[in-house]
Amino acid sequence: MLVFMRALAAILAFFTLLAAGLAQTPDPQQLLVDGIQAQQRGDFRTAIRDYQEFLRLRPNSFQAEVNLGAALVHEGQYDAAIAVYQSALSHAPGNNHVLLDLALAYYKKGDFPRAKEHFAAINRAEPNNVQVATLLGDTENRLGEPAEAVGLLAPLESKYSENLDFEYALGSALIASGQRREGVVRIEKVAKEKNSAEAYLLAGSTLLKMNEFTRARDDLDIALRLNPKLSGIYSLAGTARDNIGDLKGAEAAFRQALKSDHDDFTANLYLGAMLYKRRQLQEARIYLAHALQLNPSSSMARYEFAILESVSGQYEAALHDLQIVAKEDPNWLEPHIELATLYYRLHQPADGARERQIVEELSAKQQAKDPGTP
Repeated sequence: MLVFMRALAAILAFFTLLAAGLAQTPDPQQLLVDGIQAQQRGDFRTAIRDYQEFLRLRPNSFQAEVNLGAALVHEGQYDAAIAVYQSALSHAPGNNHVLLDLALAYYKKGDFPRAKEHFAAINRAEPNNVQVATLLGDTENRLGEPAEAVGLLAPLESKYSENLDFEYALGSALIASGQRREGVVRIEKVAKEKNSAEAYLLAGSTLLKMNEFTRARDDLDIALRLNPKLSGIYSLAGTARDNIGDLKGAEAAFRQALKSDHDDFTANLYLGAMLYKRRQLQEARIYLAHALQLNPSSSMARYEFAILESVSGQYEAALHDLQIVAKEDPNWLEPHIELATLYYRLHQPADGARERQIVEELSAKQQAKDPGTP
């Protein structure tokens, strides 16, 4: 009897342990449901955990892998997402929806060559998919291939001109390929219709390069109002104002730029030059020296600093810097004018005469190129 009772107790203990183990084993289907619900309410970390646990119990589930990939991308875990999407594609080769998700993961990671490869594959299969064409064109532009992007997108514009993402991609590619005027028209269209600070910034910065300073100022002012935290916005706004003669507004913008970023090259250069013109030489030296330190290869920064050196009586130092500038840009007139003056001041008349001859030749060339120049 005692032996029987012990055997019965052992059996009961076994089934108790078995029941406890079964109770602790998660229900795979419930894990999948929980993961979907967590993802829908924006709790991506919980969704990732639930999907990963589900896949541990039910490996190679296509839908769970696709959902997990999306959650991982949202959390910036691009390499993990890429691995999951690749696994999903191994179960469903040729699924363009997943291939697009994979391409977007590469795109968001910044791996544009891989992104282009996959966007191009989808584009060949779905040539009328405007989203894919837009992403492919944008990727080509980011890879420094704007002509390819224009070649892809321009023939499609008659069909998709009302798609603002498409227009932004085409406009950006046109600008990058040197067709600035055509590009700005499209970017300003996007800026106005989407009230986009980024589009106004791109339009304004491009117009600055086109020397259309008033229009640039207007676009940059709107960008500034919409998002004053845009990178470089104050320096660009200051540059536009400086070029239309609004020196007070330009100085305020440059000083604001330096509050945000002490190492803003443009703000240091322009503010230093403005202070020099007002003969606030000590403060000007601080900004111009820092600009030259930030970008030693900048001829403009070296020229402005050389002028400051010359005015401060540092003739030899100014001569050295101006010689560097003239060598780097031999057709720039102003450095030769300053060099001629310095050579005479330093009692080097032969060198001064040589520079004066260069000045006369360059002036004649400019006059011939633009007869309206005084």
